[in-house]
Amino acid sequence: MRSIRKLFQLFVDKPIKKGVVLKDRYEVLSVIGTGSYGIVYLCKDLKTNENRVVKQLRPSKRHKEVEMFEHEISVLRKLDHKNIPKLFESFSNNGSLFYVMSFIEGDNLEDQIFFRKNTFNEKESLLVVSQLLELVNYLHKKDIYHQDLRIPNMLLNNKDLFLIDFGLSKHRVTVDPLHSPIHSSPNQQDEILDMKQQDYYDLGEILLYLLYTNYSSKNRKALPWTEELSLENETAYLLKRLLQIKEPYSNTSEISTDLQAALKATEKSINNRKED
Repeated sequence: MRSIRKLFQLFVDKPIKKGVVLKDRYEVLSVIGTGSYGIVYLCKDLKTNENRVVKQLRPSKRHKEVEMFEHEISVLRKLDHKNIPKLFESFSNNGSLFYVMSFIEGDNLEDQIFFRKNTFNEKESLLVVSQLLELVNYLHKKDIYHQDLRIPNMLLNNKDLFLIDFGLSKHRVTVDPLHSPIHSSPNQQDEILDMKQQDYYDLGEILLYLLYTNYSSKNRKALPWTEELSLENETAYLLKRLLQIKEPYSNTSEISTDLQAALKATEKSINNRKED
């Protein structure tokens, strides 16, 4: 059954060819990504002569994943941040659904690590996560929780970090139709805390991932990261709380305080080594 479904998807989900113009405006230049429910194209906006990113809902998913696709569009409409893609419009074309967003130069972290072989020392890793934390804080203040913070969903242009792919994000509003604050129920509060801490946990996994890019194993036997990595105490403490080994964080302010302490300790260690 699974093989039949894959054959069906292969036949139905053929990417749009280079040179095709969508909505009499967006000329397809190339396919730049494929996901479980979307195909992403680099397009030229024939009206502005600028590059745009156009995401298409896979035709094979148009009956099951429309709500998810429209949810991603609604989330992007609520965002206005220089390090998050800007939504321009959504449209349908020959029965397929699309939306258009700004094109951001840069490689995702996954490509940088595995194809470019880039490595990140402790300070560099903390600085990347510091930028990501600022974006997470921005989202959480808008009651939006990304829920899919992974290295393929982060772009680096020079040292500027950008966050993409809001397909799995969740939006929880705790105001009434008149925009007056209301008290959320204990269940709602627990749900929101769970979503926050999922994003925090993902921050911890990304930090750990980055730190391991600068690690070469000398042991045949795999050891816990607490034994394999030589980290400042402040960085180890930050990681343990993000990964919920110690008391989990409940807000971004707490994380920011500990992250700055880790950066300060790392900087001090670097300066001490220079003096030696």
